[in-house]
Amino acid sequence: MQNNQLEVTSKQFEVVKSIEGFVEENLSTLLKPISESWQPNDLLPDMLADDWREQITEFRQRAKTLTDEVLVVLVGDMVTEEALPSYQTWLNRFDGIKDPTGDSSSPWAKWSRGWTAEENRHGDLLNKYLYLTGRVDMRSVETTVHHLITNGFNTNSGNDPYLGFIYTSFQERATKISHRNVGTLAKRCGDEHLHKICGLIAGDEARHEKAYKLFMSKIFEVDPGNAVLAFASMMKNKVTMPASLMSDGKDHDIFSKFSNVAQRIGVYTAKDYASIIAALVEEWKVETLSGLSDVSAKAQDYLSTLAQRYEKVADRLIISGSPTFSWIFDREIVLDTPKIRLTF
Repeated sequence: MQNNQLEVTSKQFEVVKSIEGFVEENLSTLLKPISESWQPNDLLPDMLADDWREQITEFRQRAKTLTDEVLVVLVGDMVTEEALPSYQTWLNRFDGIKDPTGDSSSPWAKWSRGWTAEENRHGDLLNKYLYLTGRVDMRSVETTVHHLITNGFNTNSGNDPYLGFIYTSFQERATKISHRNVGTLAKRCGDEHLHKICGLIAGDEARHEKAYKLFMSKIFEVDPGNAVLAFASMMKNKVTMPASLMSDGKDHDIFSKFSNVAQRIGVYTAKDYASIIAALVEEWKVETLSGLSDVSAKAQDYLSTLAQRYEKVADRLIISGSPTFSWIFDREIVLDTPKIRLTF
């Protein structure tokens, strides 16, 4: 068993190294030039302007319209983005794509650093946005970020680049959905500016999702048998959310409470989880793969019906309760009200 695992790892290393040229060819479209990229300062009150006081007053007036539910999911999303150091460390563990020197010119290293740089703006922007609103307890929020980076996260992917790319394909789509839906709710509340902010972040996540799906599509072309096994393995273990170990230092169940609020108001739901599985199965043409071994074909069968099974579970899921959050000064959120339905 151990020898087989070593053999698979060796082949995976060879595969990811063999597609470096493909990665290099696509870097210019998967990463935006820095000169053309938005920066957090572009979306915040200009403190150098003569009317900076008026800008902040207007900014805060808009933010007053946000409900506690929207604030909680916005904080949760921001905390998740701020734990970026853990995510780059995790990405740099994978055999065949790690950056051995920290400034390597290999295509994989350039992707990893470019992806990190683009992602870094998300937490910066949302953190400053929340600070300027005056609507949340920033010390509690910052303590939560501190705890999450300290606690880390484990995706059960080891050093396996196949599992890593499957995880990132899933998570980038999930964060895109979450940011987009928070933006939609912000617009309904009356904060068009937050809607724009969330839209820009969701746009980055969509591009990153495209990148990781593209990398994995190439792997499916070169090594379909092991690719489908990795996909099935990740799905059987369940996709661990990157902020699952968040804590504000007092409430170690805060991630579960945040997730329940997100589920109840339609920001990120069990149905979304099912839809992401379906999208990846379609993207990687899992159902039409041919020439597979018996064990890979069994994984193919498992994946082909997995989204439908999650859909059935999602229909029966009931969220209720009245959690409190230190982020909003220990106010209570009642979850046993009708779910807000988002339309697009």
